[in-house]
Amino acid sequence: MNATAAWDGTGDQPRLVDLLPDAVLRLDPAGRIHDANQAAVELTGYPLATLIGSVCAELLDPQTVDGHALLAEGLHRSASIRSVRAIPEQQVRLLSAEGAEIATFVTGSYQRDASGRLIGATLVLREAGRRAHQAPSGMEIVSTVSHELRSPLTSVKGYTGLLLSRWERLTDDQKREMLEQVNHDADRVKRLIDELLDISRLETGRLHLRRQMVALDELVATVVEKVGMEYPSLDVTVTFPDELPEVYADSDKLTQVLTNLLENACKYASPVGLVVAAEADESEVALSVSDAGEGIPEADLPKVFTKFFRRDLGRPTGSGLGLWISRGLVEAHGGELTASSIPGSGTTFRFTLPLYAFEELHPPLPQ
Repeated sequence: MNATAAWDGTGDQPRLVDLLPDAVLRLDPAGRIHDANQAAVELTGYPLATLIGSVCAELLDPQTVDGHALLAEGLHRSASIRSVRAIPEQQVRLLSAEGAEIATFVTGSYQRDASGRLIGATLVLREAGRRAHQAPSGMEIVSTVSHELRSPLTSVKGYTGLLLSRWERLTDDQKREMLEQVNHDADRVKRLIDELLDISRLETGRLHLRRQMVALDELVATVVEKVGMEYPSLDVTVTFPDELPEVYADSDKLTQVLTNLLENACKYASPVGLVVAAEADESEVALSVSDAGEGIPEADLPKVFTKFFRRDLGRPTGSGLGLWISRGLVEAHGGELTASSIPGSGTTFRFTLPLYAFEELHPPLPQ
């Protein structure tokens, strides 16, 4: 049975995949098109017989919005990690059969056999024009960023003005307090800028991870101490097993994820009564952050990882980007970030990291 037949329904009924409004392409591990549906034929202008068997990178010339070629060397390197299954959505430009440029949003998943070996990928493509009304406009993004920048920059301007005009009249303790606040607000500005850069890198598939072996107990202790400077009443119970293996990961990105989860717990629940727990099995390590707050309503739970979503509960500040970026950073490591909540009893955010990433990204040279 060939690949196309695997999609077929019965009798004279159309294939189920041909009834979908979005284009679907199935690729083998080398990036060759293994199957396509009718919407893909209409989107690209190529007949099905031309699509099937062609190398996607050569036929459709997929590129990111800034011109970076995709699939030129087969599927993304992260596909070699067995736990990576989802393909994050990104905007991709294709060339049609007529040579016209097609702006699309692409997402999908990797297919693996029972042992986790990569056997292919399924891509879902939607024309960007059909999604334009759903994405935040440029003015909405500018408004959000401007609002978030205004507060720390106003603080920096005010304190530096006081320091310059009243330096001789201020005590050393007052100077230190003001400089510590300026330093804190500068960090807030840097974090927002980093978030905006991460959005671009995640959406274009160009996020670069600087991996090293990371001791999670040390990383958690550092993050808790840092968050405690912003929330002096922070009370966190850290529960770790006696022996927790190190993970091959980007320490800065994991710090960003954990900091965001702890700060969200402080902001929307309480700095008191938080629990950071870790557990490990043969294949992965999991870290969780739990609070004892009011929880997240069932209707809001699926939305917490969407871009620019901010709940009304508590003090809804921030850009609404933190959880969306955190999920992207965890998935880039080959892990998964999830949320669970019981209204009235608190919320838990949990993310996993694979233990075999180093071996799979650095296979031994053949003898």
